[in-house]
Amino acid sequence: MKKFTSVNDVKDLQEIIKKALQIKENPLSETGKGKGKTIGLVFLNSSLRTRLSSQIAAQNLGLNVLTLNAAQEAWNLEFADGAVMNGDTVEHIKDAIEVLNQYCDIIAVRCFAGMKSKEDDVNESILSQFEQHAKVPVISLESATRHPLQSLADCVTITENWHEERKPKVVLTWAPHIKPIAHAVGNSFAEWMQEMDVDFVITNPEGYDLDKKFTKDVKIIHNQEEALKDADFIYVKNWSSFDDYATMPEVKENWMLTNEKLANTNQGKVMHCLPVRRNVELSDEVMDGENSIIYQQAKNRIFSAQAVFSEILDQLNSK
Repeated sequence: MKKFTSVNDVKDLQEIIKKALQIKENPLSETGKGKGKTIGLVFLNSSLRTRLSSQIAAQNLGLNVLTLNAAQEAWNLEFADGAVMNGDTVEHIKDAIEVLNQYCDIIAVRCFAGMKSKEDDVNESILSQFEQHAKVPVISLESATRHPLQSLADCVTITENWHEERKPKVVLTWAPHIKPIAHAVGNSFAEWMQEMDVDFVITNPEGYDLDKKFTKDVKIIHNQEEALKDADFIYVKNWSSFDDYATMPEVKENWMLTNEKLANTNQGKVMHCLPVRRNVELSDEVMDGENSIIYQQAKNRIFSAQAVFSEILDQLNSK
């Protein structure tokens, strides 16, 4: 594995899921693999699970960890090519990345969608610069359009909770929110589920269909009750409109997941990437109920990250 920004960078999904589950059994099995190497974790946005899980995963492999909260601790960055920097930006992203190349063996970066320019977000205006200018492997800790480490953890969580011969039915359901939310988690989950042996369905209100680049031929149902019928796993997530970019078209129906709605499922396990707005996206009764595997999902962030870091180190150590 030379980089990790999407499912397309994974040679064998089932193998890396298996590896993550093996790491979960013995997280300190490869403590010497990262000896003498440094990973730079660059956060352009806030984080809890991604930050902590990445740090733990790297330390478990013996990596030296540098964490930069770039939005608060670094110079104001300029991202535009050819910019005349006579304003409030002090350092160009190209220069910052070149310095990171000198200090780090791996660069991992987290950046969100700006939610202002559809073109910039779809074209990954920030992550693409790291991919272009980095001379070391780049790992996405989330970007404008994808959240691959979260999606790998989701695949791990589904795998360890499914023990039947038939395919599980997995439903990605839209949820309410108080503000426009980016599409990265929904896009990424849709992309990864299409590589899993599952019956996958997306349900969202009219006007909230995700980018077809990620959903492709996945069945999209605009009736939540119909979509949830006999579901084995329900992934709850909000996102704003893609077609009318970053807007929130009116939704009259109640899309918050409740125990009453879960009664229509096959004792469906409930997932969410966190953070969650309780009693907006998910009711307390579901969040704290026996169907919730959300905290298990959060713990698996460590082992998914560690599996990826381990694969990257194999590539570096083979040189």
